[in-house]
Amino acid sequence: MEIDQRLSLIQRNLQEIIDGDKIEEILSSRDLKIYWGTATTGKPNLGYLVPIFKIADFLKAGCQVTILFADLHAYLDNMKSTWEMLAKRTRYYEFLIKEMLNLIKAPLDKLNFVQGTDFQLSKEYTLDMYKLSALVTTKNTQKAGAEVVKQVKNPKMSGLLYPILQTLDEEYLKVDAQFGGVDQRKIFMFAREFLPKLNYKKRIHFMNPLIPGLGESGKMSSSEPNSKIDFDDTPKQIKKKISKAFCKDGVIEGNGLLSIMKYIIFRKLEDEQRAFIIDRPEQYGGKIIFNSYGELESKFGEGTLSSIDLKQGLTQELIAFLHPLREKIAQNSQLLKDAYPA
Repeated sequence: MEIDQRLSLIQRNLQEIIDGDKIEEILSSRDLKIYWGTATTGKPNLGYLVPIFKIADFLKAGCQVTILFADLHAYLDNMKSTWEMLAKRTRYYEFLIKEMLNLIKAPLDKLNFVQGTDFQLSKEYTLDMYKLSALVTTKNTQKAGAEVVKQVKNPKMSGLLYPILQTLDEEYLKVDAQFGGVDQRKIFMFAREFLPKLNYKKRIHFMNPLIPGLGESGKMSSSEPNSKIDFDDTPKQIKKKISKAFCKDGVIEGNGLLSIMKYIIFRKLEDEQRAFIIDRPEQYGGKIIFNSYGELESKFGEGTLSSIDLKQGLTQELIAFLHPLREKIAQNSQLLKDAYPA
């Protein structure tokens, strides 16, 4: 693959790239090394497919990708996972991420999994954590973690360590770039400011968009089961959640269903080189065919595509898409039960 083709794959569908001018220089001599970290807390839901599709792009572009299971981060973030549950949840995350990548036919030969506690407890890492802690203020770390670490009235000291560890991970994983959602931006800026003070280089940062939840608030929360679609949801549950989703005709901004269409369904359709079809009965207008997301958004915005028809088409497409993944989860149900006991 030519460098411009690799660049196109690496950069597409990202919301922001920082220091992107360095990418071509690195690709001219070797593969780009990227890491994506995920804290092993709640059950991964449909929103995880947004970064997974992007990781597939990186792998198809020949990048070396490290997925960090940030188990220690999960404990530091207000103990969202108990110490005893970390290993069980990490096993489930690894299984599920591999299956998601297999589902979208991503090459896995340059993919590497790392567990945070495998290197974050070393003498060298710990010393750097102390050094960085001596350079930053509590205001610095609170600001950096504001959109990632759980915010409470009386925050625990552990939450202040979270951005420090994520910053050091860039150096200790020996990568050129870190990838994450736009909610990670403040931590990325924190890393860019303070890593050089330990004589470590700044990294490239890639940020992907986040999809809103299905409720009117737009938040995706485990406390609101209908705000998100879980991978182990039955077709009946998926249909019910989509039918109840907040979706005002003609309103594009903050529309969770349109975001699923844009960042998940049309990515899948693009790979399969086929159109999105809403199969309506003839008495209700017959089939509607969309060859691009832009076309669908335009029709929805002008009111010629109703929320009822959008929900129908999305439900059918999503159930079919997730069916192989649901089967894999069912075959490995003990992993899920161990990680998330009732």
